[in-house]
Amino acid sequence: MIEALTFDLDDTFWDNRPVMARVEQRHYEWLDARIGHAGDFPLEEYQRRRAELARRYPLRRGDFTWLRRESLYTMLLDFGLGAERARHWTDSTIEEMLRLRHEVEIYHEVPGLLEALREQGLGLAAITNGNADIHRLGLAEHFDIIIPAGEWLAPKPDARCFLAALAYLGVGAPHRAMHVGDSWREDVLPAHHLGMPVAWIDARNERHDCPPHVHRLDHVRELPALLARLDRQ
Repeated sequence: MIEALTFDLDDTFWDNRPVMARVEQRHYEWLDARIGHAGDFPLEEYQRRRAELARRYPLRRGDFTWLRRESLYTMLLDFGLGAERARHWTDSTIEEMLRLRHEVEIYHEVPGLLEALREQGLGLAAITNGNADIHRLGLAEHFDIIIPAGEWLAPKPDARCFLAALAYLGVGAPHRAMHVGDSWREDVLPAHHLGMPVAWIDARNERHDCPPHVHRLDHVRELPALLARLDRQ
């Protein structure tokens, strides 16, 4: 009997790939239009610095806003801005990035699906490595707990974010909670290893061989039918 569900966000509740492609380009262009830095420091250099910072601070590899903020700040210092101006333009650019980041198209089935699950008495948790704020997106009211795993320095596939969700929801055994997510490495494998059943949203059509209790879905809209089928078994 499933008592609770934990959910990934990006590419589970919306298609995140076009969002991030747009964010990456447009927030950098926004800054360049104001200070003209991109001729000396193209987008690829910003990306390289973020990757290098993640290697230097592995515990913060999933804290994407921090990686962007710190990499951009040091780059603007290298561009020749003083500390105060560099911090101002860093903070302003991160705010623009986050504004763009939340221009997502939530699948229209999602709010009703979450509301129905709540009405069934199921506990709900969100576990995300990303920096989407579901308060800002109007989905937070459906969840008992929201775990920004990267900011908590335990990004998926770290088991601690799953265990924290189960503990908060009061789930006595992992097999009584289902995880729903799109990433084979960051969602399916860690949840399965803990003993949780998994609804794998195979958004990229990867077609891995699913072990027992891992259920492949094409879209999150198929989740209610899966739960009903499992309930009948």
